[in-house]
Amino acid sequence: MGELPSLIKDLALILTVAGIVTLVFKKLKQPLVLGYVVAGFMVSPHMPYLASVVDTKDIKTWADIGVMFLLFSLGLDFSFKKILKMGASPVITTVTIIFCMMMLGISVGHLFGWSRMDCIFLGGMLAMSSTTIIYKAFDDMGLRQQQFAGLVMSVLILEDILAIVMMVMLSAIASGSGGGGQLLSSVIKIAFFLVLWFVVGIFAIPLFLRRMRKLMNSEVLLIVSLGLCCAMAVLSSEVGFSSAFGAFVMGSILAETVEAEKIIRLVEPVKNLFGAIFFVSVGMLVDPDILLRYALPIVALVLTILVGQAIFGSFAFMLGGESLKAAMKCGFSMAQIGEFSFIIASLGLSLGVISDFLYPVVVAVSVITTFLTPYMIRLATPAYNSLERRLPNRWVRSLNHLAMSSQSSTGKSRWHRLLIAMGINTLVYSILSAATIAMMFMFVLPFLERLLPQWSEHWSWHAAVGLVTVVVISPFLRAMVMKKNHSEEFRALWDESNLNRVPLLFTILVRVIIAVAFVFYICHHLTRFSNALMITIGVVAILLIILSRWIKNQSIHMERLFMLNLRSRDIEAQVHGHKRPLYEGRLLDRDIHIADFEVPADSLWMGKTLRELNLGRKFGIHVSSILRGNRRYNIPDGHDIIFPADRLQVIGSDEQLAAFRHALESETLGDDDELEKREMRLRSMTITAGSPFVGKTMQESGIRDEYNCMVVGLEEGEENLSQVSPTYRFQQGDIIWVVGEEESLRSLISVKQVL
Repeated sequence: MGELPSLIKDLALILTVAGIVTLVFKKLKQPLVLGYVVAGFMVSPHMPYLASVVDTKDIKTWADIGVMFLLFSLGLDFSFKKILKMGASPVITTVTIIFCMMMLGISVGHLFGWSRMDCIFLGGMLAMSSTTIIYKAFDDMGLRQQQFAGLVMSVLILEDILAIVMMVMLSAIASGSGGGGQLLSSVIKIAFFLVLWFVVGIFAIPLFLRRMRKLMNSEVLLIVSLGLCCAMAVLSSEVGFSSAFGAFVMGSILAETVEAEKIIRLVEPVKNLFGAIFFVSVGMLVDPDILLRYALPIVALVLTILVGQAIFGSFAFMLGGESLKAAMKCGFSMAQIGEFSFIIASLGLSLGVISDFLYPVVVAVSVITTFLTPYMIRLATPAYNSLERRLPNRWVRSLNHLAMSSQSSTGKSRWHRLLIAMGINTLVYSILSAATIAMMFMFVLPFLERLLPQWSEHWSWHAAVGLVTVVVISPFLRAMVMKKNHSEEFRALWDESNLNRVPLLFTILVRVIIAVAFVFYICHHLTRFSNALMITIGVVAILLIILSRWIKNQSIHMERLFMLNLRSRDIEAQVHGHKRPLYEGRLLDRDIHIADFEVPADSLWMGKTLRELNLGRKFGIHVSSILRGNRRYNIPDGHDIIFPADRLQVIGSDEQLAAFRHALESETLGDDDELEKREMRLRSMTITAGSPFVGKTMQESGIRDEYNCMVVGLEEGEENLSQVSPTYRFQQGDIIWVVGEEESLRSLISVKQVL
């Protein structure tokens, strides 16, 4: 046989070392991400005493695939609806943290005399806290159900989203298009394609999956999902973005489908494999000589993250409306950097705009801050207590009162709601119309001209193409002009005052002008008519579109189908009882919230009723719902029984929920120390003349009750076993076959004197 390719040898080395190191890190209860980084360092050329990877280029390719699948999985966990429901508070917090930490990172880089691009990318890396590490820390410390942990995770989700945008912006800056106008153009380009891909994806992909549902088993669904991911990654690269950005967008589209949960489970092993290779490749770039040479910057950056997040992170959460204590818990929890910092560093290296030393420096900073994360989380409460003792009481009361008042809901004006809705509606349908026109002129029209060259110069040809284009975008133009004109806000403002009617008519006029502009552009591109004639054609076309009942029905049908696709995952969750109750966000007391707990399979609570457990008296909590399989049992009473794998929705304070969680996880059967003795054996036994079984039935013999054994049959001939009837009385010479544990069989044989 020929020699194995170097890629196979490298993968064998990487996965073997990574497996051993991650087992050690799992034993030490450390994040596996750090284990992969350490494994990468061990197989790198910088570690001379161990075997090292031969071909780093192939590993780099696999690492790029790993980044793509990591962001695809991140998109699967992301929901645009969740972001919209968060409100302004997490957005304010996230933007404040990113801005402050970026400025700190850039300032520290300038203090050490690093280049402009090094400083900019360093700022981006320091602004990204690690979702994986924080989630793991909360889980290990039993804090995941506490209220501040939910706030931190909301901000981390937004940070990950902004990190995607940041990567696109950093690419634009690195390519030299960092001017104000060009940067604004990049932002508009991101928004355009993001809205276009999301709207088209939500309209088409759930419909495709729904039609193909009967044909898709797990294997087919995995291949289709990864195919869609890679296709969107290629498309994203073609229009000037990174492949990771496209993978994230496709993940976020699939996150809104009914199949999302299944796709997440199927993609998880693929993501873990390629993600591990990516983080190993991160560790391979760590050079001990660079770490020693840049020891002072590493220490300075660690202190910058710890102190910066403690101060600016807490300040940002206070701006978002949290009390001083909750804000400090949140801010201290985010004092580390992780996977997105590595991805941003990889982007800088691939673009060739950052220095080689920056990558290992950032990895070292990430490792140190990760180890310090649990201590920073524990430090938050003592730091708050110390600060509370030193600050005047009126300052503390003012800060907490400010936080409470900022969270109180204030009713938005009808004008505000109406204009926001009209603006979003006009923007979305304008993007769809522009994209459709671009597709027609860039692809369809050239294809038809090549197919029918004899007609390409005739005026009727251009008229037909223009008419088809207008018909295709007509549902979008009608929705742009007419949608929200009969809404509750519009009618209320119209009836409220005659002064409102002129501005309302003006909003309609503006949208009509935008719609006419699209028709004008189509005419201008295909004909040489005068401007007046093209405007007239545009106005007539829009009037016909508005009056057309067929176009109206098409527009309504498309919008309803889009909303059905957008809500399909929520509908599925409601049907199966997985959706959290609506009152979750309406608990008025800041110290009271709702959390989910799963009953362990070996829980001592299983089989007991809620009255027997007496959870309310023991822990002060309320069990509001029990989720079992696909059923939800709301407001359970004392007679309801707890079963293994039940999900309990519990209401209480942080302290009450923490005590409840500890009891639920600790009150279990535990491991069986004599597992090996539980092996079941099958033995045959003959009823002798002196056996006490003679003349007794199965129940009278006590074989099952006293000796925990089971008679499985009575031997008849050499091959046949007959079932023993409960009324059958054993006779001398009967050969019975008994199943039981070794100790039970031995006890049965010795006491009953059977051979």
